Amino acid sequence: MPAQISIRTSEELVGQLDAMAEATGRSRSFLINEALREYITREAWQVAEIRKALKEADAGDFATDEEVAALDAKWGLNAR
Repeated sequence: MPAQISIRTSEELVGQLDAMAEATGRSRSFLINEALREYITREAWQVAEIRKALKEADAGDFATDEEVAALDAKWGLNAR
């Protein structure tokens, strides 16, 4: 059974949501669910990567000076 939630947001955002719903032939609910799904997927990935990096840092797993220099040599000029 679908859960129901309630949020407070600006009239401007509601207007934009309504315009998007009308333009796409979708309901507010559909668009909000899609937006939430995309946001949670993206943020969950980022949180997982941060946790992984913190675990590596806590274990002392850092790049050596040579590894950093190799990456700089490979990508340094292209990034500038």
